Formats: sequence, C-alpha cells, structure tokens
Amino acid sequence: MIKTLEYVDTPNEQPARTSVVIIGGGIVGINAALTLAERNIPVVVIEKGFVGAEQSSRNLGWIRKTNRHAEDIPLALASDELWAGMSKRVNRDVDYKQSGILFLAENAKQMGAYEAWLDSVKSLELDSTLLSTEEIKAKVPGGKGQWVGGIYTASDGRAEPAIATSAMAKAAMEKGAVIIQNCAVRHLSLSGGKVSGVVTEKGEILCEQVLLAGGAWSKAFLSHHGVSLPSLPLICSVLRSKPMDGPTDIAVAGPNFSFRKHLDGGFVIMQRGAIEARLTLDHFLIGHRYLGQLKHQRDALRISLGRHFIEDLKMSKRWSRNKSSMFEEIRVMNPDHNKGLNQEALTHLRAAWPSFQEAEIAEEWGGLIDITPDSKPVIDSIDAIPGLTIATGFSGHGFGTGPAAGMLAADLVSGMTPLINPEPYKFSRW
Repeated sequence: MIKTLEYVDTPNEQPARTSVVIIGGGIVGINAALTLAERNIPVVVIEKGFVGAEQSSRNLGWIRKTNRHAEDIPLALASDELWAGMSKRVNRDVDYKQSGILFLAENAKQMGAYEAWLDSVKSLELDSTLLSTEEIKAKVPGGKGQWVGGIYTASDGRAEPAIATSAMAKAAMEKGAVIIQNCAVRHLSLSGGKVSGVVTEKGEILCEQVLLAGGAWSKAFLSHHGVSLPSLPLICSVLRSKPMDGPTDIAVAGPNFSFRKHLDGGFVIMQRGAIEARLTLDHFLIGHRYLGQLKHQRDALRISLGRHFIEDLKMSKRWSRNKSSMFEEIRVMNPDHNKGLNQEALTHLRAAWPSFQEAEIAEEWGGLIDITPDSKPVIDSIDAIPGLTIATGFSGHGFGTGPAAGMLAADLVSGMTPLINPEPYKFSRW
C-alpha cells in the first residue's frame, strides 16, 4: 500500500443475509455501496485486502473529460457533479479541485489529434480550448519546452486518491453499509440458476444481487464462473515528490511526463509516454483483440517476459468453494515500480520545467490497471448469471469516473432509472 493511504477501521463481522453484496472495496464498489446505503438498501462490501489499497489509491488523481471517447463523456460529466458535492456528501474534504488539466503538443501531429478530438465532441459543449505557445507560457510559467500548442479544460480537476475512497467508505458505513476487509469471496451461490448469495472464506452470505467491482481481479473471478472478460493487465509506475515550489496548480500532461499538485505540496509524477506490459499467458491468448490500440500506442509499451509470466502460470485459477482461492494468496496487488521509468519522467520534466530540478522523491509505487480492447469499462448485468452485475475494466480511468460509475451500477442493481445511458458499457459489445 502507498504510504499516505488512509486506513479504514471496519468491524468485519459477516452477516448471514443482506440485499446486495459488492465484491471489491475500490472507489467504484464503495460508491455503489454509498449510493445503496443512502437509498436504505441493505448492502455488504467484501474486500479481500483493504479498502482502496490497489489502483483506487495508486492512480494519478486526475478527474478529466479531455481526450475521452465521446460516448464516455456523459459518465465523466456526471462524475464532475458528484465530485463537486462529495466533500459535503461524506462530511470530509477529499481535496477535490477543478484546477484544470492541460495536454501539451510538441508537434503538428499531436496538435492535430487534439483538434480532431475537440471537433468530435463539439456537440457536448465542453469548456475545452486549444492553447497557443504563448498561452501555455502564461498558464504554466518558467518552462523551457518547445510546445506548438495544447488543449486545456478548466473544469477538469483532481482529488486525493489516498483519502477519497477511505472517506467514502466511512460515510457509507455511517449510512448503514457493512464493509468487511481481509476477506475474499470465493464463489457465487446459485439457486435455480440465479444468484442467491456468495461464499466467502468466512462462510456464506445470502443475498438477492451481487455487484462485482473487483478491478483487475474481476477477470479471474468471472472466468471461474464460466464468463470470459477480455481484459489485460498493464503496470504503471508513479512517484511523489516532497513538498516543493512548482510552476502551477494545473495538472499537465506532456508526451513523456505528467505532473499534478499533491495535497501536501509535492507533485505526483509519471512517465506518460511509457507503460509496462509484463507478459502473461492472457497477453498471448487475447492480445490480437488489442491490435487497434497498438496502432496508436505501440511506442508507449515496454514489453517484458520474465518471472511475472511464470508466477501467473503457477497461480491456481481453479478452486472449490471450501478451499482457499487465489484471492487469499494475494491480498493486495503490489507490483514493483520501474525506477528507470520514473527517472525518465523526472529527466523529461526537468528539461521542460527547470523548477523540478529541486524535486526530491518521497515515494514511488507501481499500480496494475486492467485494460479492455476499447478502453471503456463494463457496467452491466450478466445474462448468463441472473442477479450478477459487473462494473470493471476501467482502463486506468476508474478514479475520475468512480462516483458516477458506482452510482450507475447501484441503479442497475436496484432497478432504478440509470444515471446516464448505460449502452456504451454493455457486456454484449464483445
């Protein structure tokens, strides 16, 4: 777990029955629980490790609409509204700020891509604007980079991952949700072909509905129940600097670095131009489904074949309801960070903004994200298993859209009118 993650103290007493069981205590599952609790629907969250300990606290903290698929933007807009009221809703400051996000272009091709995206979403009336070189200098002073322009969205923003999901979880419990940590769900219970409960390592909980919001673990859980989810793992490496004077409160994305202001006055920094594919068997089995993405991102992939392949092969993918599962073998996924990529990010950033010469590393970490072939999540019921809904495959975007994704999942589980049109997130699109 990252050093700054706020731990949530939970009673961990498993009830015999509830209405809804949520598998996974990340930001999406917790927001679904918060929504259900506010509607007085009994709900239990089961987390194999700790609330927010995986990608919900390891992400960059960005909340953005810029450069999203057009059909994904309604979810992002709904999340903007929810984030704006989140501190009041959970009675705790989650450091949400609409401080803006700026994407930089170092050549005409990159600028053309931003222009094309802006044209594709013009009907949505976003506040995104193209910036000139001089306008970038005014917004982010002290730079030495040669940018031909950029795209800026003032209403994009940030929140603090290390405290946000924890605050939401505490609020959900205050409103009646039950959260159980350090407890894995091994199996779905079925009666007449429909979900009737879940079997955890502590025993069975009867319920009418199950929401699977297990992040990168969802694929294995679904596969165990005969449902194929086409997602693949990628590893991102991130660092946080010690408090320092920086050039701006705006989050900035360059071709090979990104940075945003941290709550403590430091900066969260990443090599935006590189992400690791530590190959597993799944990469070979379904990698062909990602050829469309590879055309645009092949230069960003750092591919390696080594111990991760062997470790994945050795991990048991099958278990019985009465035997320990893979989810108990690894309570918290804590991938090694790539120190070389983090140093690359610092080198590129210091060349662009020399004020980062003084940046000292306070912490580094790795995070595992689950990518789908179209980079959009699945938020849908599973026809093959009535009573099961999934909200997973967020492809690195789950934190920003987490509040709305959780609410949409809660709508589907409880049979209420969906927050937004859920059609883009149908499981059947594959």
